This record gives sequence, C-alpha cells and structure tokens, in this order.
Amino acid sequence: MANATLEEVQARSTLAGSNKFEILVFRLGVDANARRELFGINVFKVREALVMPEVTAIPGTPAHVMGVANIRGQVIPVIDLPAVVGYRPAAHNILIVTEFERSVQGFAVEEVEQITRLDWSDVLSAEAHAVGGNVTSIARMDAKAERSRLALVLDVEKILRDVLPDRANTTVSDLGPQLPMAPGSVVLAVDDSFVARSQIEKVLQALHAPFVMARTGAEAWQRLQDIQHAARSDGVSIHQKVALVLTDLEMPEMDGFTLARRIKEHEALRELPVLIHSSLTGQANEEHARSVGADGYVSKFAPDELAASMRSVLNKARRDTDAHA
Repeated sequence: MANATLEEVQARSTLAGSNKFEILVFRLGVDANARRELFGINVFKVREALVMPEVTAIPGTPAHVMGVANIRGQVIPVIDLPAVVGYRPAAHNILIVTEFERSVQGFAVEEVEQITRLDWSDVLSAEAHAVGGNVTSIARMDAKAERSRLALVLDVEKILRDVLPDRANTTVSDLGPQLPMAPGSVVLAVDDSFVARSQIEKVLQALHAPFVMARTGAEAWQRLQDIQHAARSDGVSIHQKVALVLTDLEMPEMDGFTLARRIKEHEALRELPVLIHSSLTGQANEEHARSVGADGYVSKFAPDELAASMRSVLNKARRDTDAHA
C-alpha cells in the first residue's frame, strides 16, 4: 500500500488545480495520550514522497530541523514534522518533499496512508471549530458515513515560518503609492490561515488601503451578497463598496477558484477585479485561475509583488471602466 501511494503522489502532484480537494493522508506516530490521528496536506503542495533518504545533520540548525538531504541533486532541509506537532513516531520512514511559497523542503513523517479527493464542502475551518495552532482545516474523509473519519490538515506555511523563519520574506517596507481605489471602497481579502491574514493586513495597512477579512470562500461570498444588497439600496455601484477581491486558493467550504468563478458569473459582481494570492505555484494553477475569470495571480508571500499585482489589477479595472463610460 505504501509503495503504491508514494507512486500515486508523484503521478498526481503535478495535476492542474481543480475545485476538489486532494489530500495526502499520513501518520506522525502517537501523541502524549497515545492517540494516532490522521494528518493531511494538499497534494498540489507535494513534489514527491519517498522512502526516507540519508539525512546529514548540521550543527547549529534550528529546533526540529533534522538536517539536510540531497534529493535529485538539490539539497533541502528536512523538518521533523512529528516533533513540531508534538507526536512520537516509531520511526521517520517517509519524506514528503513539498514546494510552496517559492521554497522546497522535506517533512519527515512516520507513514503515508492514501490520497483522497474530497469536495471543499467536506473541509471545515479549524478556527471556526475552536481548533488552531498548526491545523488550518479539518477534512471529513468519509463525508457520507454516519461517523466520518477526520484528518487534520496542517498549516505547513505557518510551520515553515516557525521552524525556518529566514525562509519567509515577511518584511514590509516601501511598497509604493496608495492603491487606486474609489473613496469608501475596501479590499475584500480572503484566506483561511491566520498567519497569511496577518501578513496581508500589514501590506494593506502599509498601502493605507481599507479592507475587510474573510476566512473562507463561503464567508466571502456571503459578504459580497450582503454588500451588493447594500449598494443596491444606496443606489450606487458595487465598485463604490468593493475595489478588489484578494483570495487564497486552498480554503475550506469553498475554494478560491469557485469563489472567482461565482463572482465572474454574477451579473452584478462580474466586473469586480479578482486577484488570486496563493502558495501554490506553477503555470497550471495560473492558467486555471484565468479560466475561471480571475484578473491576476500572485504567489505568496512577497509583499512588494503583492502590492504591485494589486495596483496593476486595479489600474486595469479603472482603464476598462473608463473605456466603457
């Protein structure tokens, strides 16, 4: 089973994005109460999974870094994922090599179980269910079953920042002029990660851009409906209320692709600029973003690039509006 699963990871991790949630499920060992929970990571963050290679220890490395490994000619750090989460493995048998936020690293785990494809509606917000820390969402593995197994989807972006803070570019300095927004309008920013929302907030504050935050695509969609009703009651355009929708891709309940598509298919909202902001890199994701009508795609997390992308999308929207006036 393990070998078949590892091969499946390598074959499917390069698939283009979809409105389904593909999760690689693995075990980290036991916690302090001898429980063996299921954990998960989005398959599209996984470059490959392999039997644990030789790891070279390096003196002075941060806590929870086992050392480095040479993977196909690339030397990458190896993070002891069970130790980060507070679990004890029988052994570190598998290395999950991941690529996100312009960074490649390996996570050592006890064993890999399977890949499961789920609807985003089967993935719940961890924050909304009083679960935080290193868990970003909770996946119901057998949604139709009366008692579904649960997998804890790890916030690997947060883990990477906690373990290797030097790899994260979170410095917000001079980001250029203010965003070209209509007076009284806001940026609607959507991300399920508390860390990501905090970083986005710093950028928007540095740009003096008013904003509102949402944690899932479903929450953002409801807010847009409410704002649209308010705009109609006030007799103004939606653009006077919302300047830009900035959305993550991986979110419980409704992902960013679905949110973008719904906005672009809605008669009153379709002209709203939508910028996708994701840790998932690669041309396939960018092409899929364009196919659902998104106006731009920027990879996490480079504050200057995020600011430039928002400014570019807003300027284009303004030119298009002036051309149709």
